[in-house]
Amino acid sequence: MASQRKLISNGNPMEAIVGFSRAVRVGNFIAVGGTAPVDANGKTVGVGDVFAQTKQCFEIIKAALEQAGAGLGDIVRTRVILTDIDNWKPAIEARKLYCLEARPVDTIMCITRFVNPEWLVEIEVDAVTTD
Repeated sequence: MASQRKLISNGNPMEAIVGFSRAVRVGNFIAVGGTAPVDANGKTVGVGDVFAQTKQCFEIIKAALEQAGAGLGDIVRTRVILTDIDNWKPAIEARKLYCLEARPVDTIMCITRFVNPEWLVEIEVDAVTTD
């Protein structure tokens, strides 16, 4: 089973320090962890704009899935985590741009805050690929 486990990195230096991966593929299952709205330099994208932040999260997720040998059409579950539940509509409008075809199951939840207070949303996805 260990030979089927593939760790997906996006180059975040905290991965090695904390001990996490952007995504993990085991067999045909891929889990993408809490994905924050950051650019390649770790700066928050779309400060104050949950729609823009959600899109950034999905762009990172899309790249991780592609690195794992999958795509957006393989997503079976999304988790949209917000700091303000009243932001659910713009977050879902952005989510639709990436998930409308696959129509995965979805959970929307609200928390008090993220590690970075500029983040309004984080996204997690699970995917299953047929290859």
